[in-house]
Amino acid sequence: MAYAKKIEELISSKGIEVGDEIEVIRKDGTKLRGILMPRIDLGDKEAIVIKLDNGYNVGVKLQEGDEVKLVSKGKPIEFESMEIEGGISGEKPCVSILGCGGTIASRVEYKTGAVFPAFSPGDLLFSFPRLKEVAEIRGRKLFDLLSEDMTPQHWKIIAEEVVKEIEEGVDGVVLMHGTDTMHYTSAALSFMLQNLPVPVVLVGAQRSSDRGSSDNEMNLLSSVFFAANSEVAEVCVCMHASSSDDFCYVHQGTKVRKMHTSRRDAFRSINVLPYAKVWYLERKVEYLRKDFRVRDKGRKVKVDTELNPNVGIVYFHPGMKPEILERYAEVYDGIVIAATGLGHVATNPFEDKFAQSLLPTIKSIIASGVPVVLAPQTIYGRLNFNVYTTGRLLKEAGVIGHLCDWTPEVAMVKLMWVLGKTRDMKKIKELMETNVAGEISESSVYDGFLV
Repeated sequence: MAYAKKIEELISSKGIEVGDEIEVIRKDGTKLRGILMPRIDLGDKEAIVIKLDNGYNVGVKLQEGDEVKLVSKGKPIEFESMEIEGGISGEKPCVSILGCGGTIASRVEYKTGAVFPAFSPGDLLFSFPRLKEVAEIRGRKLFDLLSEDMTPQHWKIIAEEVVKEIEEGVDGVVLMHGTDTMHYTSAALSFMLQNLPVPVVLVGAQRSSDRGSSDNEMNLLSSVFFAANSEVAEVCVCMHASSSDDFCYVHQGTKVRKMHTSRRDAFRSINVLPYAKVWYLERKVEYLRKDFRVRDKGRKVKVDTELNPNVGIVYFHPGMKPEILERYAEVYDGIVIAATGLGHVATNPFEDKFAQSLLPTIKSIIASGVPVVLAPQTIYGRLNFNVYTTGRLLKEAGVIGHLCDWTPEVAMVKLMWVLGKTRDMKKIKELMETNVAGEISESSVYDGFLV
């Protein structure tokens, strides 16, 4: 990983590269000598990492008056993947593991202590030796990026690469992904990968692999076992179900959301039960639902990657100015509003002197050919525009989302998918309010709020 720009410029100006022996002289006269290391993912960009002669790594935050000197050029710190061919022998189910970023898997280069992502079959089996007991493993890296840097263009590449693996005959695909935007990617793939014959499972880790509380091994083993053996042929997310190391939940791709910043059980199914529990030590799948496409390797997958990424989300809040929506309509081809309650924004039907209605602006935006979609801020629950005056006014204005129980993120991704097919407002509304990939539940599940 790169250091902060000013540090990169400093070491570059002195001809220093990662792997060189350097000396840092602090303004108080203290000297530190060692090998310049790469920065780890979670490390401070403003501090350089040096491996001392005693083998320990130290982080040094450079301050004004500190000096950095090149002592001697060293060999570049490089990582060579362990060469083990991943193939399909038929002795066990074969699972393809594709790296899309995140730090769920890594290997240490022991001469220097540098940590590198592990993506080849050999690297994965070295890092997680129990994988070979579960399935034959294929593996390769698609990208190495933080999940907040994921874009709709990356989603398209992932979908196309998944199809390649399925056409090669694998029994399932696992996507290693950063957790922050994993639910966006799972939603996108749910729309783009149609008629799946085998499972496609996204997995990540809330805790990095160098921490004793890391959830990486349990999550990865559970996802690979599920991809290899389950009956489900859908896009799913497999993550810790509780704060203990007992089992993982497998969530539907369009009904899952990250609901905590750091807990290992951060992912929750929204308005539905998870598809299943995976007991990774017992290698057992316990199904909680039956409304899924069943595995059938004879089925041919269809890929539809036509998206219009020019869609934005805005959260309604008390006192919101109409100009905000006007600006969004200038920039985006479609707008999702995270609305309050059953699907409400300020309409001021009773003409209060302090209230400001957004209704004229919304009508104008829709008339200009920019669709406006609502989703619940509450995350859980279903929109219903027929209950209150506000909802009825918005429905009459042509706002989309009546009786839908999608999350704001799923509504945004679906609108991208729909706008990739049509700009006809009538067709947009019809397709948006039609269940395509399980994003609109037929009925609300009370237990879905509790699990």
